[in-house]
Amino acid sequence: MSATAEAPRVEVSQKRVRTMFGGETIADTTRAQLVWEVPYYPAYYLPRDDVCGEFIMPNGRTRSSPYGLGAAELFDVVAGGRSASDAAWCHVEPPVAVLRGLIRFEWNAMDRWLEEDEEVIVHPRSPYTRVDVLPSSRHIEVVIDEVKLADTHRAMALHETGRPVRWYLPRADIRMDLLTPTPTRTGCPYKGWATYWSVDTGKLSVDVAWSYPRPLPESARIADLICIWDHNVETIIDGITDAIPPWGGRLMEVPSAMSTV
Repeated sequence: MSATAEAPRVEVSQKRVRTMFGGETIADTTRAQLVWEVPYYPAYYLPRDDVCGEFIMPNGRTRSSPYGLGAAELFDVVAGGRSASDAAWCHVEPPVAVLRGLIRFEWNAMDRWLEEDEEVIVHPRSPYTRVDVLPSSRHIEVVIDEVKLADTHRAMALHETGRPVRWYLPRADIRMDLLTPTPTRTGCPYKGWATYWSVDTGKLSVDVAWSYPRPLPESARIADLICIWDHNVETIIDGITDAIPPWGGRLMEVPSAMSTV
Protein backbone atom coordinates (compact mmCIF):
# COMPACT_ATOMS: atom_id res chain seq x y z
CA MET A 1 0.00 0.00 0.00
CA SER A 2 1.38 3.41 -0.91
CA ALA A 3 1.94 6.09 1.70
CA THR A 4 -1.08 8.01 0.41
CA ALA A 5 -3.50 5.08 -0.08
CA GLU A 6 -6.27 4.72 2.44
CA ALA A 7 -6.71 1.49 4.36
CA PRO A 8 -10.05 -0.19 3.67
CA ARG A 9 -12.87 0.22 6.12
CA VAL A 10 -13.17 -2.80 8.43
CA GLU A 11 -15.98 -3.61 10.87
CA VAL A 12 -16.84 -6.69 12.89
CA SER A 13 -20.08 -8.42 11.87
CA GLN A 14 -22.45 -9.58 14.59
CA LYS A 15 -24.01 -12.22 12.30
CA ARG A 16 -23.26 -15.89 12.18
CA VAL A 17 -21.72 -16.45 8.74
CA ARG A 18 -21.37 -19.81 6.99
CA THR A 19 -20.21 -20.88 3.55
CA MET A 20 -20.68 -24.27 1.87
CA PHE A 21 -18.98 -26.12 -0.96
CA GLY A 22 -19.30 -29.68 -2.23
CA GLY A 23 -21.90 -30.54 0.40
CA GLU A 24 -19.60 -29.49 3.26
CA THR A 25 -19.57 -26.49 5.59
CA ILE A 26 -16.24 -24.85 4.79
CA ALA A 27 -16.46 -22.07 7.39
CA ASP A 28 -18.78 -21.26 10.29
CA THR A 29 -18.10 -18.15 12.36
CA THR A 30 -19.60 -15.47 14.55
CA ARG A 31 -16.41 -13.40 14.22
CA ALA A 32 -16.46 -12.36 10.57
CA GLN A 33 -14.99 -9.03 9.54
CA LEU A 34 -16.72 -6.84 6.94
CA VAL A 35 -14.08 -5.27 4.69
CA TRP A 36 -14.93 -2.56 2.16
CA GLU A 37 -12.36 -3.43 -0.51
CA VAL A 38 -14.54 -1.31 -2.82
CA PRO A 39 -16.83 1.49 -1.57
CA TYR A 40 -20.10 -0.05 -2.78
CA TYR A 41 -20.40 -3.18 -0.63
CA PRO A 42 -18.26 -5.22 1.79
CA ALA A 43 -16.55 -8.61 1.60
CA TYR A 44 -16.29 -11.19 4.37
CA TYR A 45 -12.95 -12.08 5.95
CA LEU A 46 -13.20 -15.09 8.26
CA PRO A 47 -10.95 -16.19 11.15
CA ARG A 48 -8.76 -19.11 10.16
CA ASP A 49 -9.76 -20.97 13.34
CA ASP A 50 -13.37 -20.98 12.07
CA VAL A 51 -12.42 -22.38 8.65
CA CYS A 52 -12.31 -26.17 8.32
CA GLY A 53 -8.67 -26.67 7.42
CA GLU A 54 -9.15 -30.06 5.80
CA PHE A 55 -11.05 -28.40 2.96
CA ILE A 56 -8.60 -25.62 2.04
CA MET A 57 -5.26 -26.52 0.51
CA PRO A 58 -2.37 -24.06 -0.05
CA ASN A 59 -1.38 -24.36 -3.71
CA GLY A 60 1.92 -22.49 -3.60
CA ARG A 61 0.63 -19.56 -5.63
CA THR A 62 0.42 -15.93 -4.54
CA ARG A 63 -1.08 -12.77 -5.98
CA SER A 64 -1.09 -9.09 -5.21
CA SER A 65 -4.30 -7.49 -3.96
CA PRO A 66 -5.84 -4.88 -6.31
CA TYR A 67 -7.21 -3.17 -3.18
CA GLY A 68 -3.92 -2.27 -1.53
CA LEU A 69 -3.85 -5.22 0.89
CA GLY A 70 -0.50 -6.62 -0.29
CA ALA A 71 0.45 -10.13 -1.35
CA ALA A 72 -1.86 -13.04 -0.58
CA GLU A 73 -1.24 -16.76 -0.25
CA LEU A 74 -3.76 -18.69 -2.39
CA PHE A 75 -5.70 -21.82 -1.50
CA ASP A 76 -7.78 -24.36 -3.39
CA VAL A 77 -11.06 -25.40 -1.81
CA VAL A 78 -11.54 -29.17 -2.06
CA ALA A 79 -14.65 -30.99 -0.81
CA GLY A 80 -17.20 -33.56 -1.93
CA GLY A 81 -15.05 -34.70 -4.83
CA ARG A 82 -14.91 -31.15 -6.22
CA SER A 83 -12.18 -28.53 -6.34
CA ALA A 84 -12.23 -24.74 -6.74
CA SER A 85 -8.83 -23.37 -7.71
CA ASP A 86 -7.58 -20.17 -6.02
CA ALA A 87 -10.96 -19.87 -4.27
CA ALA A 88 -9.54 -18.60 -0.96
CA TRP A 89 -6.67 -16.44 0.12
CA CYS A 90 -4.92 -14.97 3.15
CA HIS A 91 -2.93 -11.74 3.01
CA VAL A 92 0.62 -12.22 4.18
CA GLU A 93 1.21 -8.77 5.70
CA PRO A 94 -2.00 -6.74 5.34
CA PRO A 95 -1.78 -3.05 6.25
CA VAL A 96 -4.76 -3.51 8.59
CA ALA A 97 -3.64 -5.57 11.59
CA VAL A 98 -7.05 -7.13 12.24
CA LEU A 99 -6.95 -8.85 8.82
CA ARG A 100 -3.84 -10.90 9.65
CA GLY A 101 -4.63 -14.58 9.58
CA LEU A 102 -8.12 -14.09 8.14
CA ILE A 103 -9.36 -16.05 5.12
CA ARG A 104 -11.22 -14.43 2.25
CA PHE A 105 -13.27 -16.72 -0.02
CA GLU A 106 -14.21 -15.95 -3.62
CA TRP A 107 -17.98 -15.48 -3.24
CA ASN A 108 -19.04 -17.17 -6.49
CA ALA A 109 -16.66 -20.08 -6.02
CA MET A 110 -18.70 -21.25 -3.05
CA ASP A 111 -22.01 -23.07 -3.44
CA ARG A 112 -23.89 -21.22 -0.73
CA TRP A 113 -23.57 -18.43 1.83
CA LEU A 114 -25.70 -17.96 4.95
CA GLU A 115 -26.11 -15.03 7.31
CA GLU A 116 -27.66 -16.68 10.35
CA ASP A 117 -30.04 -19.15 8.63
CA GLU A 118 -30.89 -17.04 5.58
CA GLU A 119 -29.16 -17.51 2.24
CA VAL A 120 -27.35 -14.46 0.88
CA ILE A 121 -26.72 -13.89 -2.82
CA VAL A 122 -24.20 -11.86 -4.86
CA HIS A 123 -22.29 -10.33 -1.91
CA PRO A 124 -22.63 -9.67 1.85
CA ARG A 125 -25.29 -7.20 2.87
CA SER A 126 -23.98 -3.84 3.98
CA PRO A 127 -25.31 -2.70 7.38
CA TYR A 128 -25.54 0.80 5.87
CA THR A 129 -27.86 -0.10 2.99
CA ARG A 130 -31.60 0.20 3.53
CA VAL A 131 -34.49 -0.61 1.21
CA ASP A 132 -37.84 1.16 1.62
CA VAL A 133 -40.74 0.26 -0.67
CA LEU A 134 -43.52 2.84 -0.49
CA PRO A 135 -46.90 2.87 -2.27
CA SER A 136 -47.38 6.01 -4.36
CA SER A 137 -50.39 7.58 -6.09
CA ARG A 138 -48.13 9.86 -8.15
CA HIS A 139 -48.80 9.74 -11.89
CA ILE A 140 -46.03 7.68 -13.49
CA GLU A 141 -45.76 7.45 -17.27
CA VAL A 142 -43.04 5.67 -19.20
CA VAL A 143 -42.38 6.47 -22.85
CA ILE A 144 -39.90 4.71 -25.10
CA ASP A 145 -39.34 5.61 -28.76
CA GLU A 146 -42.41 7.90 -28.53
CA VAL A 147 -44.60 4.95 -27.50
CA LYS A 148 -46.29 5.12 -24.10
CA LEU A 149 -45.28 1.90 -22.41
CA ALA A 150 -46.83 2.46 -18.97
CA ASP A 151 -49.32 4.77 -17.28
CA THR A 152 -50.21 4.32 -13.60
CA HIS A 153 -51.19 5.89 -10.29
CA ARG A 154 -50.42 2.62 -8.48
CA ALA A 155 -46.63 2.44 -8.45
CA MET A 156 -44.36 1.27 -5.67
CA ALA A 157 -41.36 3.54 -5.12
CA LEU A 158 -38.26 1.58 -4.13
CA HIS A 159 -35.68 3.67 -2.28
CA GLU A 160 -32.31 1.96 -1.80
CA THR A 161 -29.42 3.69 -0.07
CA GLY A 162 -27.11 5.34 -2.59
CA ARG A 163 -29.26 4.45 -5.61
CA PRO A 164 -31.85 6.40 -7.61
CA VAL A 165 -35.51 5.72 -6.82
CA ARG A 166 -36.98 2.89 -8.87
CA TRP A 167 -40.66 2.82 -9.84
CA TYR A 168 -42.22 -0.65 -9.83
CA LEU A 169 -45.46 -0.75 -11.79
CA PRO A 170 -48.42 -3.18 -11.96
CA ARG A 171 -48.55 -5.24 -15.13
CA ALA A 172 -52.14 -4.14 -15.77
CA ASP A 173 -50.81 -0.60 -16.33
CA ILE A 174 -48.03 -1.66 -18.73
CA ARG A 175 -48.24 -2.50 -22.44
CA MET A 176 -47.28 -6.13 -21.82
CA ASP A 177 -47.89 -6.88 -25.51
CA LEU A 178 -44.66 -4.97 -26.21
CA LEU A 179 -42.58 -6.99 -23.72
CA THR A 180 -40.77 -10.25 -24.46
CA PRO A 181 -39.05 -12.30 -21.72
CA THR A 182 -35.29 -12.83 -22.01
CA PRO A 183 -33.00 -15.37 -20.29
CA THR A 184 -31.12 -12.63 -18.41
CA ARG A 185 -31.05 -12.94 -14.63
CA THR A 186 -29.43 -10.65 -12.07
CA GLY A 187 -29.17 -10.81 -8.30
CA CYS A 188 -29.33 -8.33 -5.45
CA PRO A 189 -28.68 -9.27 -1.80
CA TYR A 190 -31.51 -6.94 -0.70
CA LYS A 191 -34.14 -7.81 -3.33
CA GLY A 192 -33.40 -11.29 -4.66
CA TRP A 193 -33.24 -12.62 -8.23
CA ALA A 194 -34.63 -10.58 -11.11
CA THR A 195 -35.95 -11.68 -14.50
CA TYR A 196 -35.94 -9.46 -17.59
CA TRP A 197 -37.90 -8.36 -20.66
CA SER A 198 -36.96 -6.64 -23.87
CA VAL A 199 -39.31 -4.02 -25.33
CA ASP A 200 -40.17 -3.96 -29.03
CA THR A 201 -41.77 -0.74 -30.28
CA GLY A 202 -40.54 -1.34 -33.81
CA LYS A 203 -37.08 -0.81 -32.36
CA LEU A 204 -35.82 -3.46 -29.95
CA SER A 205 -34.60 -2.36 -26.51
CA VAL A 206 -32.95 -5.35 -24.86
CA ASP A 207 -33.39 -6.08 -21.13
CA VAL A 208 -35.01 -2.72 -20.46
CA ALA A 209 -37.52 -4.03 -17.90
CA TRP A 210 -37.16 -6.34 -14.92
CA SER A 211 -39.14 -7.90 -12.10
CA TYR A 212 -38.55 -9.81 -8.86
CA PRO A 213 -41.04 -12.72 -8.90
CA ARG A 214 -40.05 -13.84 -5.36
CA PRO A 215 -38.30 -10.90 -3.68
CA LEU A 216 -36.62 -11.07 -0.31
CA PRO A 217 -38.75 -10.08 2.71
CA GLU A 218 -37.57 -6.46 2.90
CA SER A 219 -38.64 -5.97 -0.71
CA ALA A 220 -41.81 -8.10 -0.65
CA ARG A 221 -44.01 -5.24 -1.89
CA ILE A 222 -42.42 -5.31 -5.36
CA ALA A 223 -43.31 -8.96 -5.98
CA ASP A 224 -44.27 -9.44 -9.64
CA LEU A 225 -44.29 -5.69 -10.35
CA ILE A 226 -42.16 -4.42 -13.23
CA CYS A 227 -39.52 -1.70 -13.26
CA ILE A 228 -38.47 -0.06 -16.52
CA TRP A 229 -34.91 1.19 -16.84
CA ASP A 230 -34.69 4.97 -17.02
CA HIS A 231 -31.67 4.92 -19.35
CA ASN A 232 -32.79 6.00 -22.85
CA VAL A 233 -36.39 5.87 -21.58
CA GLU A 234 -38.54 8.86 -20.69
CA THR A 235 -40.06 8.57 -17.21
CA ILE A 236 -42.66 11.25 -16.51
CA ILE A 237 -43.68 11.89 -12.90
CA ASP A 238 -46.75 14.06 -12.35
CA GLY A 239 -46.24 15.57 -15.79
CA ILE A 240 -42.53 16.32 -15.29
CA THR A 241 -39.82 14.30 -17.04
CA ASP A 242 -37.59 12.75 -14.40
CA ALA A 243 -33.94 13.75 -14.64
CA ILE A 244 -31.46 10.90 -15.00
CA PRO A 245 -28.98 10.96 -12.07
CA PRO A 246 -25.38 12.02 -12.79
CA TRP A 247 -24.19 8.38 -12.85
CA GLY A 248 -26.71 7.60 -15.60
CA GLY A 249 -29.27 5.87 -13.41
CA ARG A 250 -27.96 2.50 -14.48
CA LEU A 251 -29.28 -0.66 -12.88
CA MET A 252 -26.81 -1.78 -10.24
CA GLU A 253 -27.80 -5.44 -9.98
CA VAL A 254 -25.09 -7.77 -11.20
CA PRO A 255 -25.66 -10.63 -13.68
CA SER A 256 -25.40 -13.93 -11.81
CA ALA A 257 -22.51 -15.04 -14.02
CA MET A 258 -20.57 -11.92 -12.99
CA SER A 259 -21.63 -11.47 -9.41
CA THR A 260 -18.08 -11.19 -8.08
CA VAL A 261 -17.79 -7.46 -8.84
